[in-house]
Amino acid sequence: MLKLNNLQYNNCIFACKIKSMRFKVHFFFFLFLVLFFSCPEDPDDGLVEIPENDRTEQQVIDSDSLLGYFETHYYNSSYLQNNPSFTLDEIIISELPEDGNLPDPNQNTMLSDDIITLTTTYFDVEYEYYILKINQGESEISPNFSDRVRVNYEGSLMDGVIFDSSSTPVDFDLTNTISGWGRVLPEFNNATDFVINNDGTVDYANPGIGVMFLPSGMGYYSSAAGDVPVYSNLIFKFKLLESEENDHDFDNVPSHLEDLDGNLDLTDDNTDDDPYADFVDSDDDNDGTLTIDEDLEPDSDLTEDRDGDGDPTNDIGDGDPTNDDTDGDGTPNYLDTDNSESRDD
Repeated sequence: MLKLNNLQYNNCIFACKIKSMRFKVHFFFFLFLVLFFSCPEDPDDGLVEIPENDRTEQQVIDSDSLLGYFETHYYNSSYLQNNPSFTLDEIIISELPEDGNLPDPNQNTMLSDDIITLTTTYFDVEYEYYILKINQGESEISPNFSDRVRVNYEGSLMDGVIFDSSSTPVDFDLTNTISGWGRVLPEFNNATDFVINNDGTVDYANPGIGVMFLPSGMGYYSSAAGDVPVYSNLIFKFKLLESEENDHDFDNVPSHLEDLDGNLDLTDDNTDDDPYADFVDSDDDNDGTLTIDEDLEPDSDLTEDRDGDGDPTNDIGDGDPTNDDTDGDGTPNYLDTDNSESRDD
């Protein structure tokens, strides 16, 4: 038998590996060409796109579903009235028994008897949405649709499946939530006071408490979100604890006042037609003078040193650019390119 010495053996093995590698390279290159030229020209071929439902038609469907829900469900009204410190999970909404009779009418109330119907225009569609007002809230302050709020909440579907909740108070910017929140919470008042407990928890006195029932168009609509399927009506129990007026661009014009057309949508108000809506634009009329500096009225607060010079009595501006109208044309300076005077002049 022919035997190879170590060098010959190693050279032979090396040559075999080279041939094997060349074969693999040629094979995979050939496979690539086959796959490449066999692929369909349209990568979406075979996929079916489902068009989004018409919003007006979907609103009719959602409204019928919610109204039917109110006619077949009740809540424990007496318990909530007699136990003012109840938690959200103690707000119990139940379906009528098969006989259709309300159990213990002295303790329970049909949703249909207490539901308040509200309307709004959203995406050019007239929407109906609904609230159950359990407690108005006893503060004199209500949030605006664009404010920051502190709440406890629990979100569920109409079949009772809970998809979201808070175990402790959470803060929301209402401009970053689904549209229903910014329309419902202004219907309630904040809590009157709070107490910090020894364990760090906070108890709020007399908060606004309710349940909102939102059609899918004021929720996630055609987008699935976590456990929420598309076109789902949403139910939120909530306690409104505190709110803070938002001024997103820090120009001393509260964000809710930058909704010039009053449609509860800050994104379509843009006085100077630049890339920024007014509520995030520091110079709303693009006249070269910042909105905050177009505040020319004499300072009405002689205790606050606005310019930081140590003398609170010589400040220019009362902290409100909306009441300065130099030419008297009815348009405040910060929205009027004809007036670019600055308090720094």
